Amino acid sequence: MVNLLELLPEELDDQVVAWGLERYRGRQLAAWIWQKGVTTFEAMSDIPRAVREFLATRAEVRLPCILEKQAAADGEAVKYLLGLADGNAIECVLMQYRYGFSLCLSTQVGCRMGCRFCASAAAGWVRNLTAGEMAGQVLAIRRDTGADIRRIVLMGIGEPLDNFAATCKFLRMATAPRGLGISPRRITLSTCGLVPRIYDLANEGLPVTLAVSLHAPDDRLRDFLVPINRRYPLRELLAACRAYAASTGRRVTFEYALVAGVNDSVGHARQLANLVRGMPSHVNLIRLNRVEGRDFIAPGPRRVAVFRRILEQEGIAVTVRRELGASVNAACGQLRRRFAARKPLEESVARG
Repeated sequence: MVNLLELLPEELDDQVVAWGLERYRGRQLAAWIWQKGVTTFEAMSDIPRAVREFLATRAEVRLPCILEKQAAADGEAVKYLLGLADGNAIECVLMQYRYGFSLCLSTQVGCRMGCRFCASAAAGWVRNLTAGEMAGQVLAIRRDTGADIRRIVLMGIGEPLDNFAATCKFLRMATAPRGLGISPRRITLSTCGLVPRIYDLANEGLPVTLAVSLHAPDDRLRDFLVPINRRYPLRELLAACRAYAASTGRRVTFEYALVAGVNDSVGHARQLANLVRGMPSHVNLIRLNRVEGRDFIAPGPRRVAVFRRILEQEGIAVTVRRELGASVNAACGQLRRRFAARKPLEESVARG
């Protein structure tokens, strides 16, 4: 069975022709799937019954299933644990801002980058997601909530650029007028710094916002916090970011998770300012989410304010990320980690 979510709109046109159907049936199917979120052929009322019955023998529209969800007390965020067809699980988070809904989605089952304070890495890497599994997260959450999701953040479980081909295909699905129809300017892709892939992304004609998980202003500290830095040090990473900004016309966002006693000093703030000065960029300060099994903690509000003020005094564009959904334990990867821990026990009980 062909999962139609794996096909770009133009590929869907070609597929229906290959099945001996009229090309315009692809346009009809795309409208039902992408715009209306309909996943059963029986409900596609403007397609003749005989064609619907034929499609049901050849194709499906497969979404991930909702295994668990946690809503924040303030109603501003809902975290989902989603089940995939092979029994694996991923996470995504729906966030509500004054401008509307944004969805933070996953690109891999687990992650192999090994960042020190990341729950996604702690649970290990299993496999890449397909483009359709990424798109399925958007459609599944839209179906569950009715939310008009107009912004997407690839900042959930996984390193998007470590799954480059599928991520780029998903971005084309998301931005296609006959797909999700979301402007590239409303999509953010977060990377820990796979330098060659940043150059590749700049050449894809997909001018999404690039967010780099920086977290340290010097190589020695970043080698420890973000191990990929040992392969692609800051000098190479910053050069790639400058090239991306020049190619796309988009400023780069630098994500900086503040860890008490590790990277939050006045000296660190001044080093960070020197590092990014002169680049079209923006620094997003994040108070670290607590992760089970990790000793790192966030600094207090006063420490965060001092760090921010120093960057502002140095002429750096900076914001402190608004904390959404703290009550749903929003550190990415923690729901999946618990799911992975209890799954062997449940299977053992089932076997008796």
